[in-house]
Amino acid sequence: MSLTVFLAVIGAALLHAIWNAAVKGGRDKTLAMGAVVVGHVPFALVAIIIAPMPDAAALPWMAGGLALHMGYQLFLMRAYETGDLSQVYPIARGSAPLIVAVVSVTALGVHLSGAELLAIAIIALGIISLAAVRRADGLRNGSAAGLALVTGMFIAAYSLVDGYGARIAGTALGFYAWVALVNSLLMALYLAARHPGTLRRMAGPGRVIFVLGGGGSFVAYALVTWAFTQAPIALVTALRETSVVFALLIGVFFLKERLDLAKVLATAGMLAGAVLLRFARQS
Repeated sequence: MSLTVFLAVIGAALLHAIWNAAVKGGRDKTLAMGAVVVGHVPFALVAIIIAPMPDAAALPWMAGGLALHMGYQLFLMRAYETGDLSQVYPIARGSAPLIVAVVSVTALGVHLSGAELLAIAIIALGIISLAAVRRADGLRNGSAAGLALVTGMFIAAYSLVDGYGARIAGTALGFYAWVALVNSLLMALYLAARHPGTLRRMAGPGRVIFVLGGGGSFVAYALVTWAFTQAPIALVTALRETSVVFALLIGVFFLKERLDLAKVLATAGMLAGAVLLRFARQS
C-alpha cells in the first residue's frame, strides 16, 4: 500500500471517529445519525457537479451499494437500541475486515501476502477485543451481538460492492456522490415516516452535526472509496477500522472516559497491525 493511500485512509479513519463521537455525544441519537446521513446532500451535490459521470455499467453496483448502505444504517440503529455502543461498535467494525478478507481471498481470487493477512487479523481482533475490555457484561447480550455481527456483514458487503463499482464507474467520487445523494433522500423519507419532526429539528439543534458531521462523514467515505480503487479492498477496509483507535483516544482525552491496561494493549495491537499493513509487501 502506497504512502498516499495509507495517509488518505488514516485521515478518513480520523474523520469517521470524530463524527461518531459527535453522534455518541448527542442526546437524540436518531436526530444525530439522521443529520449526518442527510447532511451528505449539499456535499454530494457539489461532488456531482465537479466529478465525471459514472459509467453506465456501474449502475447495478450503485443500486447494490445503495441497498447495502441502507441496510447497514437500519441494522446499526436497531443494534444501538438493543445493546451498548461499546459492544455493538467493536463487533460491527471488527468483523467487517475479516469478512472482506475471507471473501476476497476465497471467492474473488485476490492474492494477499502472509504479512497482509496477519495485519488484517491483528487489526480486526484488536477491535473486537474492545467489546470485552470496555464492558464485559455487555457480551451477554446475545441479541445485540447478533445484530452487530449482521451490521458487520453489511459493512463488508458494501465495501466490496463500492470498491468494485467505483473501479467500473471510472470515477470514485462520482460513484459515491450519487450513492450518497440517493441514500440521503431515502433516509429523509424514512425519518419523515418513522420519526416525524426529526427533519425539522435538523434546522435547529441538529444543524451543527448536519454540517460538520455530514461533511466529515461524506469526505471520509469519499476518501475510502477512492482508496478502494488504488489498493486491495481488504487492506483498505482493515486500515479504515483503525478509526476505533481515534475514537478511543477522543473518549479518553475529550470525553474523560477511563483508560485501563486492556484498552492500551488492544490499541497497541491495532496500531501494530496498521504499521505492518503499511510496510507489508505482497509476495
